[in-house]
Amino acid sequence: MQTRNKMLDDISQLMTNAMGVAQGARDEAETAMKSMIDRWLADRDFVTREEFDAVRAMAQKAREENEALKARIEALENAGS
Repeated sequence: MQTRNKMLDDISQLMTNAMGVAQGARDEAETAMKSMIDRWLADRDFVTREEFDAVRAMAQKAREENEALKARIEALENAGS
């Protein structure tokens, strides 16, 4: 009976160690994949969210100024007619 418990303990220990190794391999693969994706993204000419938001705000302001100038031109044309 003692031998059987020892064998079960050994199997349990091996399974625990195997799970630890598998978790370590998973973590290492995840880190490598993240690093590869980061390098791929860095090689592309993507803009950051902050840059995108800044350009969008500039475009919105330009649209508003354009509409105001258009209204002003129409008012001047109507006054001259």
